[in-house]
Amino acid sequence: MDRVLAIAAKDLRLFARDRFFTLVTALGLAFYAIVFWLLPATVEESVPVGLHLPGLPQQVLESVTDNTDQGFALTVYPSSQALEDAVREGEQVVAGLDLPAGFLDPALGITDAAPDPDAATPTVRLLLAGDVPPAVRDALSGVVRELALTLTGQPPPVDLPPEEELVLGVDRAGDPVTVREQLRPLLVFFVLLVEMFALASLVASELTQRTITAVLSTPARVVDVLAAKTLVGTGLAFVQAALLAAVTLMLASRPGLVLLALLLGAVLVTGLGLLVGSLGQDFLTTVFLSVLFFVPLAIPAFAVLFPGSPAGWVQVLPTAGLAEILARVAADAAGWGELWPQLAQLAGWGVLAWVIGAAVLRRRVVRA
Repeated sequence: MDRVLAIAAKDLRLFARDRFFTLVTALGLAFYAIVFWLLPATVEESVPVGLHLPGLPQQVLESVTDNTDQGFALTVYPSSQALEDAVREGEQVVAGLDLPAGFLDPALGITDAAPDPDAATPTVRLLLAGDVPPAVRDALSGVVRELALTLTGQPPPVDLPPEEELVLGVDRAGDPVTVREQLRPLLVFFVLLVEMFALASLVASELTQRTITAVLSTPARVVDVLAAKTLVGTGLAFVQAALLAAVTLMLASRPGLVLLALLLGAVLVTGLGLLVGSLGQDFLTTVFLSVLFFVPLAIPAFAVLFPGSPAGWVQVLPTAGLAEILARVAADAAGWGELWPQLAQLAGWGVLAWVIGAAVLRRRVVRA
């Protein structure tokens, strides 16, 4: 143990002398924490839509805005120009319904005794911002057809079959996941993967400069070197990930479960760091291999940003268990009983990565 601690202390001094990784680590933690707290903490579940409908009493229009429960938040505007300006600015509404005067006259039973045959058919204007999704456009077209029935209290012209709602998965209605909660796993992943690159660079530089060979000329053994590298890599990755988790309030729910998941994730990236550092011949090779591992490992964290279940091949990636644990604990406060399969998967990948990385590093050290 004395030899292991001595080698670990030497590795920590080498890491502290590397200004690049020291600066990246400090600035990275500060940057991730600032980004987290600047992200919106709430989610708007309804689409803000403007409405201009002349010729109706104000209390009727207010009744429409108060009883809108189809995912739209209606705001009444006094004129067409005011509605156009609001949609163009895009701050209060993202779309607008400009209904012509007399639009609801037939529904209200108001008929013209002598209609003008040359009069143009009233046209409804649907005002849209440039970034409105196509699904919202189709829904707004349906709103135009439903408004007359809503205001007059008339039933639909057809008999609709009874509906039975069945929510598959977690029901997010009324409890949506905020952008902060979605990005938490991704921020932790960045911290862990940066430490993988740092450990890989340390191992590669020691192999190139034959520092490990000099260490082995002392009573230290190869197993002592592997133990020290594992201790340093796992410790640095875990401490930084836990610090970021505490700053982003990830430890507020299930702290024991989160800390165990972070520890297993630190073991995983340590094993990968040993592997990448053993295969890298120089700095550029180490960077290339680190990026090669970084891309697939980060996919599960990005998959958390999008609703629905990830693809099957994403769920078997080494970091899929860690991403799901962090996401479900943050969003649903899931416990040990629900997440033990993900913990077992993460532990298995961590042990496998460490065994492979340690075996390759041992072979390189023996050859040297």
